[in-house]
Amino acid sequence: MTNPNMANREVCDLLFVDYATKKPFLNLDFANVSTTELTGESVFAHGGKGHPKRVQFSGERGGTITIETQIQTVKLWQLITGGEISRSARFVTRMETSVDDAGTVITLPDVPAADSVVVYKADDDCGAELAYTVADKVITLTSALAGGDAVIVYYMKEVNEGVQRINIKSTSFPKNFIVYGDTVMKTEDDEAVPLKLTAYKCAPQSNMSLSFSNNGDPGSLTITADLMADQDNNILDLTLIEE
Repeated sequence: MTNPNMANREVCDLLFVDYATKKPFLNLDFANVSTTELTGESVFAHGGKGHPKRVQFSGERGGTITIETQIQTVKLWQLITGGEISRSARFVTRMETSVDDAGTVITLPDVPAADSVVVYKADDDCGAELAYTVADKVITLTSALAGGDAVIVYYMKEVNEGVQRINIKSTSFPKNFIVYGDTVMKTEDDEAVPLKLTAYKCAPQSNMSLSFSNNGDPGSLTITADLMADQDNNILDLTLIEE
């Protein structure tokens, strides 16, 4: 590297490694912005007329890694929240359908969870409930409607295949991670110099905002992890590799 003056205009790809097990947890190579900030505090001993600063003390070394991404995964949500991933789920389903020609029978595509079915006339959604009995996937109304009348059915659906559900409890907290970063710096001599980042111990903050909108830019997620010192007092490495 003949010219040490350099600049950056590229995001950092980040690999999160579980601090306890030392096994890779998430390869985050889809961020738009990654920012590393080092922090510290200075306090001073004062003395004499005018209360001037005489001696400076430094401490509270730390910092943050902040990531902004429009691409999201369930594994990323798990990293932020510490929630557990499950392969089953229960959720309420709304179905618009009609009764049979006799006006009494409604057939569901799924077996509903027990005591979860509610039926309304289509023109009285969430209004007066219709009385019924249910067996397997078949609902039988106690009082017949006109054949083919439209109805709305709400019921609890259980899914056990093709599901990723993250369960976040009041007792869920993120793990600590080692973070390895990879980006490129560019020198005034037009050289591309790889930069490797190592954050020895990071604790993701448990703040997550998910936005859902039908206009504007795609929703963005910001992840902030606090930098801490490991057992050897290491906080951060910044390594340039001359090729």
